[in-house]
Amino acid sequence: MASAQWTPSSWRQFPVKQQAPYPDQKALKQAHDKLKTLPGLVSVREIEALKTQLADVANGKRFLLQGGDCAERFQDCQPDLIEKKLKIMVQMSLVLVWGARMPTVRVARMAGQFAKPRSSDTEVLDGDTVPSFRGENINGYEKEQRVPDPNRLLEGYFHSAATLNYGRVLVASGFADIHDAGKWDLDFVQTSSRREEYQHMVNEITDSLHFVHMCGVGADSPHLKTVDLFVSHEGLELGYEETMTREVDGKYYNVGTDFLWIGDRTRQLDHAHIEYFRGIENPIGIKVGPSMAVEDLVPLIRKLWKDPEANPGKITLITRYGSGKVADLLPKHIAAVKAAGLKVIWSCDPCHGNTIVAENGYKTRPFDRIFGELEQTLEIHREAGTALGGVHFELTGENVTECIGGPEGIDETDLPLRYTSYCDPRLNYSQSMEVAFLLAKNLSVHHDLAPLNEKSKMRKRSMEISDPSKRLRSTA
Repeated sequence: MASAQWTPSSWRQFPVKQQAPYPDQKALKQAHDKLKTLPGLVSVREIEALKTQLADVANGKRFLLQGGDCAERFQDCQPDLIEKKLKIMVQMSLVLVWGARMPTVRVARMAGQFAKPRSSDTEVLDGDTVPSFRGENINGYEKEQRVPDPNRLLEGYFHSAATLNYGRVLVASGFADIHDAGKWDLDFVQTSSRREEYQHMVNEITDSLHFVHMCGVGADSPHLKTVDLFVSHEGLELGYEETMTREVDGKYYNVGTDFLWIGDRTRQLDHAHIEYFRGIENPIGIKVGPSMAVEDLVPLIRKLWKDPEANPGKITLITRYGSGKVADLLPKHIAAVKAAGLKVIWSCDPCHGNTIVAENGYKTRPFDRIFGELEQTLEIHREAGTALGGVHFELTGENVTECIGGPEGIDETDLPLRYTSYCDPRLNYSQSMEVAFLLAKNLSVHHDLAPLNEKSKMRKRSMEISDPSKRLRSTA
């Protein structure tokens, strides 16, 4: 079906998948009408700032880190939990800055990552067939809450607003001060077998900061105390996304988030999600998994990307194959995009393709498979002459037991201890830091860096020579 002209609602003329079946259409319209009157959660200026940074990623000048919950829960809109989400993102980004030797763009799966696609509209609970759980802005997790409720869309909006507001307060108050890098990671350092190596990395950051100060940049510089806070979610519930779409200077922006991605189940070229996404100015991610036919990828990119030359970084391809399939599938997708001359951002989601069901019935993800897919992806890009520009993780700053393996040696018998996810398993704090550190080591190999301890000594000696007081003492 073709659409003569794009509007925020033109998607309604197309076949659509993964939309909740609301029994009360009048209440749904009332909720949508209310949402249209509410302020945007992000500004156009923020979206444009992210687009600028993603253009740098596309040009090899920055590295993208995207991560957060599989599905947010309303009950997690609490100060300490929001702090943990931001803390893990900032800490991981510092590790990646060290490894990649370039700035990191941080995009959280936060402040709107509620709705989830499902493989079936219904499931059986306690012998009864009930609607599937689609995320807390659609229906509740408990059996008696499964009927889709339009008021939850409003709840989702206000919980997103509260999360964003507190996150911005943290950033503005110096929560991300780089001076605290050494003490933020004590829990991880104490439990990791790589404690000495990680301490060397922290020392390098501290030494670099000392050098910057001697060059005239003060400790109170805002660049050392704050980070940009960008947020993202899957653009799944199109009625909600339509209400968040506003016209500014003749262009349409989704002001409900900075970055949206299209999931593996909703990227059909002639369907409603692609129709909606093709008209917005926000940067867009596309999940690319085993079901993505090679011949469909380039037409999909072209439909969503009006002017590739004028908008570098608009499209991020988030690959998610599984550790056993990436070697076969990724080279074919890379070849197709290269042949079309499209300069996309390549990002790796090593979580979704490596989900298994443990013998005790818990969904989990083996840490070794997660890093295995990431490691293979890096090597495939190097062989193809392309670059991995980012990573995408489902993670939390909490000490959950949802993925097996990692520095704590979590096994299947540990899963019931602290399994709190409503949907898919997440890397916990130490697993997230471990994968960041392993990735940073891999990236650093290709920067001809000296060994960590040698590098630190060289830099320290260089700074001593540059320090006038020490130079005078050495020549006295």
